[in-house]
Amino acid sequence: FNLDCSDVFLIMNIGFMLQNFLFTSKDDKSTLKAIDFGLSDYVKPDERLNDIVGSAYYVAPEVLHRSYGTEADMWSIGVIAYILLCGSRPFWARTESGIFRAVLKADPSFDEAPWPSLSVDAKDFVKRLLNKDYRKRLTAAQALSHPWLVNHHDDMRIPLDMIIHKLVKAYICSSSLRKSALRALAKTLTVAQLAYLRDQFTLLGPNKSGLISMQNFKTAVLRSSTDASKDSRVLDYVSMVSSIQYRKLDFEEFCAAAISVHQLEGMETWEQHARHAYELFKKEGNRPIMIEELASELGLSPSVPVHVVLQDWIRHSDGKLSFLGFVRLLHGVSSRAFQKA
Repeated sequence: FNLDCSDVFLIMNIGFMLQNFLFTSKDDKSTLKAIDFGLSDYVKPDERLNDIVGSAYYVAPEVLHRSYGTEADMWSIGVIAYILLCGSRPFWARTESGIFRAVLKADPSFDEAPWPSLSVDAKDFVKRLLNKDYRKRLTAAQALSHPWLVNHHDDMRIPLDMIIHKLVKAYICSSSLRKSALRALAKTLTVAQLAYLRDQFTLLGPNKSGLISMQNFKTAVLRSSTDASKDSRVLDYVSMVSSIQYRKLDFEEFCAAAISVHQLEGMETWEQHARHAYELFKKEGNRPIMIEELASELGLSPSVPVHVVLQDWIRHSDGKLSFLGFVRLLHGVSSRAFQKA
């Protein structure tokens, strides 16, 4: 499971399947290697591809929708893990079109043997890779940090996760109200989730005061770069100069900034996280707020009918943010999103 360089330099494989993993010899301690990188290429962070490629059994739903990124490779890894654990494919049909329909519509079974006898961590690992919403899927770095793998490998090397760059950048540009909501959510994270964030924070090389900035991403990527990664466009991505690059974050605020709300939503414990965070937010950050002020906080344009789209965000009893408004605030919103709705 050696996807570390793929996540730092964003190499897309689009060819992960069981038959493309071979042992170098028949020895019991033989090295397992991946082969056939014919479809592999460097991609920009957030770049979406549209060619339908890959094997039907391993193809991700978003590939069939002709809009996909590196998350599609993680789906394929989930399919491989499913097959290795139970011996059958998660999606099956007699025809290729039938397989595609199953990938888009069906849910893999975790009820039949041997799944009931497998560990909770093993099932969680596979389920979080086979999430049809690519935004809720584990990244390579998160998969390598998952308890199911970490508990069996003491020397697991965790790579820098480029999703952190995107999340931290969005956090710094967010309103003070959203930052308060994310700080409350960060206080509900589990030990395992905090361990992953601690690893990422350490990889960024905080200064003697325990602080990092956006500049640390450039330094960390340069430190990890090799001759083979010269074609990578990640270096350009993290080198963009902006007014936010020197904003300093300690570990506590980094945790709030680096949370992927979409991924937390994909977990079975999401409701508990959200409810607990809302209770903390009510004590520390919630206050009466007018709809017009909320619209200004969210940066909505005058063309958005704020009294219509934000009416459920505020409680009528005391004028404070409702639970629904809190959850939507965690995601971040834009005028464009409201206009689409």
